[in-house]
Amino acid sequence: MAGSTHTVTNQPPPLSGYDVYTADRALTAAVERHLDPTLLGEARGELAALGRSAGSAQVQEWGAQANENPPRLRTHDRYGHRVDEVDFHPAWHRLLGKGVGAGLTAAWVRPGGHVRRAAAFLVWTQVEAGNLCPLSMTHAAVPALRAEPVLAAEWEPRLTSMIYDRELRPARLKAGALFGMGMTEKQGGSDVRANTTAARPLAEAGTYELTGHKWFCSAPMSDGFLVLAQAPEGLTCFLVPRVLEDGARNPFLLQRLKDKLGNRSNASGEVEFDGTWARRVGEEGRGVRTIIDMVAATRLDCVLGSAGLMRQAVAQAVHHCSHREAFGGRLVDKPLMRNVLADLAVESEAATTLALRLAAACDDGGEQERALLRIAVPAAKYWVTKRCAPLVVEAAECLGGNGYVEESGLPRLVRESPLNSVWEGAGNVQALDVLRVLRREPRALDAFLREVGTARGADHRLDKAIKDLLTELADLDGIEGRARRLTERLALVLQGSLLVRFAPPEVADAFCAGRLGGDGGAAFGTLPHTLDLASVVERARPVS
Repeated sequence: MAGSTHTVTNQPPPLSGYDVYTADRALTAAVERHLDPTLLGEARGELAALGRSAGSAQVQEWGAQANENPPRLRTHDRYGHRVDEVDFHPAWHRLLGKGVGAGLTAAWVRPGGHVRRAAAFLVWTQVEAGNLCPLSMTHAAVPALRAEPVLAAEWEPRLTSMIYDRELRPARLKAGALFGMGMTEKQGGSDVRANTTAARPLAEAGTYELTGHKWFCSAPMSDGFLVLAQAPEGLTCFLVPRVLEDGARNPFLLQRLKDKLGNRSNASGEVEFDGTWARRVGEEGRGVRTIIDMVAATRLDCVLGSAGLMRQAVAQAVHHCSHREAFGGRLVDKPLMRNVLADLAVESEAATTLALRLAAACDDGGEQERALLRIAVPAAKYWVTKRCAPLVVEAAECLGGNGYVEESGLPRLVRESPLNSVWEGAGNVQALDVLRVLRREPRALDAFLREVGTARGADHRLDKAIKDLLTELADLDGIEGRARRLTERLALVLQGSLLVRFAPPEVADAFCAGRLGGDGGAAFGTLPHTLDLASVVERARPVS
């Protein structure tokens, strides 16, 4: 009779063997809405294949292995030669290879590329978010390189390739390449104009020698890097190849890897430049202008990444509560738990819907859409990334003690959840950027008001929120001190207008009541009990 006391009952099955994409009704609806009908068949097939891969037990195990075996810095070889390489677990390379193959760096050269990539990014984040960093950096480098057409012609085909080539060798010999970035220095942080790395012009036009340091270098194992340095005419953007044309290593001295709270599968390093060869990107002294589209792309990826983490947390919570019984019934059927799950689901759907709308604006490329992106991207980056951490923590609580155990996967999501709020400009930076756009680009506010105005009259709470926002915008006294409040309201009104237009009525009703109508509390699970919360939860349930 040994082991008779260990019969397992009342435990949910693993959430695996399912299609992460198709099971996400908010995401699939957004893709159907924003993608050209002629592309839908192909896109559905690609995304469903990626979704099945993401939901498979094997790929989920790769994600766990990559997280449990973080990268190691190898500064020298056995003979004492400086190599400055980063060694990764094989699972990392498998994940990164699948991400590249799924088009996560190819948006700029594919029809409907940004919507397709956004959906894939959101899906692939749910496996292991760390491998999305080099994919994001590589994707975002393309618009910056286009400031220098000769460089763009040389590098863009490598960066947008759907072939993962992990070998460190001259880029001309590679079928695909990845990029990292080095912008931040310890004395400046977000104030990149305080950078001290120096760029000395060389004899060949457009080439320089860099001397200095970077406090944060993203994806330091990459083939090339975009960095900022002080040239004779001021702060300038440069391309630093990892390996030179003759096969020699460019001086790129990795001093250490950061020991981070989360995102542990991904390497972030400190690097020294000492006579490092670089090519100028854009005009001297126009470094910030050169990287502005790159920054917008990485900020949108922060929104997508947070939306992906939210979705996986909600999926795990709803799955657990659908199978777990307590006090005489399923947890998902208990009114209070249903309220919590519905509130989480509404937040997740609002994040996904907003992120895909912004991706669609990137595909459109028209003047109106570009103007909308200038104000909506920092507002979304501010709000969605800030909502991620409390949502993931609440979702972990839905699993009770099980959610505090590493094997559940929730602790990894909890550690990851604050990341996107910090990267690519923390909250204050985003709020101040919103103010800068409001002051300098009136077309951006006009585009925003036109966007939310299309939903006017559909919900009285949204109408009042738009009116209150206009009142807030009319009062410029002390506006910097109110920048966070204003940015939050911009994001909420935009989310509300999208849900009112495109989400099921029960989702839009819950959002407007809890976020715009003042009929919700500070914690999740405080929606009015009279709403159709059961339908909201059912919409969020992953089919496994």
